[in-house]
Amino acid sequence: MSATLRSTTDLIAAEDAHTSGLYTKRTVVLVRGDGATVFDSEGRAYVDCVGGQGTANLGHGNVAVADAIAQQARTLASCTELFYNDRRAELYEVLAGILPAALDRVFLCNSGAEAVEGALKFARAATKRTGIVAAMRGFHGKTMGALSATWGPEYRDLFGPLVPGFSHVPFNKPEALDAAITADTAAFIFELVQGEGGVRPATREFANEAARLCAERGALLIVDEVQTGFGRTGTLFAYEQYEILPDLLCLAKSIAGGMPMGAIAFSRKVGELTKRSHSSTFGGNPLACAAAIAAIGELRRLDLARNARERGAQLIAGLRAIRSNRIREVRGLGLLVGVELKENAAGALRALQDEGVLALGAGPTVVRFLPPLVITETEIDRVLAASRKALE
Repeated sequence: MSATLRSTTDLIAAEDAHTSGLYTKRTVVLVRGDGATVFDSEGRAYVDCVGGQGTANLGHGNVAVADAIAQQARTLASCTELFYNDRRAELYEVLAGILPAALDRVFLCNSGAEAVEGALKFARAATKRTGIVAAMRGFHGKTMGALSATWGPEYRDLFGPLVPGFSHVPFNKPEALDAAITADTAAFIFELVQGEGGVRPATREFANEAARLCAERGALLIVDEVQTGFGRTGTLFAYEQYEILPDLLCLAKSIAGGMPMGAIAFSRKVGELTKRSHSSTFGGNPLACAAAIAAIGELRRLDLARNARERGAQLIAGLRAIRSNRIREVRGLGLLVGVELKENAAGALRALQDEGVLALGAGPTVVRFLPPLVITETEIDRVLAASRKALE
């Protein structure tokens, strides 16, 4: 039975009867989206500043992506890398056209956590070292290797012992890197804007020192752009704003316009990988590849990195103009924006929802805005009006 024929209460009960219980859910049933707007089962519209937690850079219902998926689904949906495939070959060429020449090899998978897992394995294989250094407050996923790089005890404590060989350094403390990145370090992994860790941009000094020490000491630099990639921060990739070049670049979330896909782009420093040492059944399937080709084409056609810069500047300026003793700081890059409060953020998130804006948390005290990059000036004004009511 379709959502339009069932009550909100019935739909929530149907999920609750069988869900894993791992998610804290809001009592809203989303059934449709258009651009930067989503609609619930009762017909109410919301400005979507959750953005599929970063998957919806193109917004909802993009016609080019939808048509590409539909056409490919009728043609060939599955084809593992036991065989060559036309859509996969085309996507490799598209990625080569937007990535630096040094990152000329790509492994395709299904998610950000998988991209991180593969990058960690590739770094250990390439360097013959086991040490992995990550940043405090960093988030890289919840599978066992990615979780070992993730900082938060709320994610880690239930599942120890985790993978050995991982250590963490304070984020944005370049002076801490010298002792951490050693001759035993396979890789340093970090986000250029910590998302789950509170929307904290890296300083140029921290990023540059990490890159310098990795190059000097034979470690590989892994940049996690799962959330910041594909225009989110105002450039196609955030590393462009830091003038560094990663050895391995982790991508996912918005790469395929909402279809599940991840990717690792890596340089020749990784060397030749042993056949069958890593693989993914669904990685590089034609359906996801077709979606990614269309999504990247739309991202460039619509110049969404520019829109992220402009609308992000509008959002940050408007949030900083709010006079409230509840706000500690507004920070971000492009359309990845956080408002750190002097209190728990749950009340503000509920108030925003009541005002027709859906936003995310980023730790206990941060409200995170992660809207589709197609969001308009008028929609940002609506977000700011709602934020004033929710935060003043």
